[in-house]
Amino acid sequence: MKKRLLALLLAMLSLLSLTGCGEWEDPAQDGLYETLAEYYGKTDKQDESPALTSFSLPYLVGETADPITCTDGTQQTLGLLLYEGLFALDPSFNPQPMLAESYTYDVSRYTYAITLRSGVTFSDGTALTAWDVVYSLRRACNSDRYANRLQDVIYISGSANTVYIELSRDNAAFISRLDVPIVKYGTESRTYPVGTGPYYYGNDGQGVCLLPYSGWWQQKKLPLDRIGLYRCKDSDTVAYAFYAREVQLLMCDLTATSTTNVYGSGDYIDAAGTTLQYVGMNMASEPLDDAAVRRALHRGIDRSSCVSAFLLGHGMPAQFPLSPVSALYPTDLDITYSPDHFDTAIADAGYSSGDTVYLTMLVNSENSFKVRAAQKIASDLSRHDLQIRVESLPWEQYLSALLNGEFDLYYGECRLTADWDLYSLIGSNGRLNYGYYSNSETDALLQRALSASESDRAAAFLALCTHLARECPILPVCFKSSSVLLPSGTVENVTPTAADPFYNFPEWKISITNKK
Repeated sequence: MKKRLLALLLAMLSLLSLTGCGEWEDPAQDGLYETLAEYYGKTDKQDESPALTSFSLPYLVGETADPITCTDGTQQTLGLLLYEGLFALDPSFNPQPMLAESYTYDVSRYTYAITLRSGVTFSDGTALTAWDVVYSLRRACNSDRYANRLQDVIYISGSANTVYIELSRDNAAFISRLDVPIVKYGTESRTYPVGTGPYYYGNDGQGVCLLPYSGWWQQKKLPLDRIGLYRCKDSDTVAYAFYAREVQLLMCDLTATSTTNVYGSGDYIDAAGTTLQYVGMNMASEPLDDAAVRRALHRGIDRSSCVSAFLLGHGMPAQFPLSPVSALYPTDLDITYSPDHFDTAIADAGYSSGDTVYLTMLVNSENSFKVRAAQKIASDLSRHDLQIRVESLPWEQYLSALLNGEFDLYYGECRLTADWDLYSLIGSNGRLNYGYYSNSETDALLQRALSASESDRAAAFLALCTHLARECPILPVCFKSSSVLLPSGTVENVTPTAADPFYNFPEWKISITNKK
């Protein structure tokens, strides 16, 4: 995680939809800062922030905080202190038990039996039951937010303190998808449903706020006895509230912001994410049907430069479709970028003879970063016979061209699940396999990686990535990071995840000066 002073460009801030599961990019929230000098321009001396006298979070008037149906990032951030899931992902995307005490997996029936932790109560004092979990997960299966993630679920049931989840296919790592928040049955229609988290929604006479739940099952000391809630009407108001120091935390994507200007200052801490940016290729387009050519192009992408120049450092270069922070990422298979290595590889593939071949790379025009990254990559790859032209299209036209196979290459973005199920992206007939890549060995290795036991998983993914290094069905570029914004110098020990800015919240140290 990185932490450093920045000058924030905040209006129309892209507040993250946390723990969402949409697979494809959302162009409505894309864009790139235009004023980079001012983004990083302030010095420590210029940023003499006043002492913090309280800690508040924004909330949107009239918007539900129900974590299953809520689509607003501001309300979702609040919900992370109110609700908990069966499991939580740590910063390396390993699932840690929360409301779940243990589980077993019956591979013959593709069924999980999850035993609930005993002694867990909701913030109203009632006990957590299997039915609360079953009902929440069934709702999630039919929600816009979680339907894609849970699409393999056939049936959910419960008995006593055990929840059963039956899948349509073998997935020994499915628990990494079960950080879905659980709410008390019968309260889901409330603006603030009842949860099991460390805080609950209330009013202490000073106004609406989050108050510590004394019966929280973890029984850990919390860093704040009160978290104020600041009323906002929309995302513009939320951004300005942070600038005005009315609220003290935002979770956002610092590379997906519109260009209107509200300036402020603060610290950011990045959290590694599961959103992959990559170059896709049409396997029906010569010479991209040749694995040797694809391998050469793989060598020709300067990933580190793309991240530093266009993501402003808020990302991690990746040569494989697994986050580099995951223990499964095959670091030993990474190849050091070198133009000379690319020159050699493209010559070996037969494309340095002077016979020009023209190709087109599509990119959606709404995102300045993606356009510029595509242009940079196309330029670097056009050193020899292959000459790549970038065509930027509005989202609907871009997506239509991909669906109809009307492209040679494209610059894409996909949010993966933390079990690193890659089938939709590169499996035969995968929903996002726009290049129609099809390889029976790839399909078998994808399934083997997904169904491998915990002890065999590393070896299964190493075999898959070794195969992908030869086939190169897509050309991974990087994984984007999300950012937690905080007032300068006021909070320590923050270790956010992409899904939860409050991960390990009891360990936070917050410097608050009492008012006189």
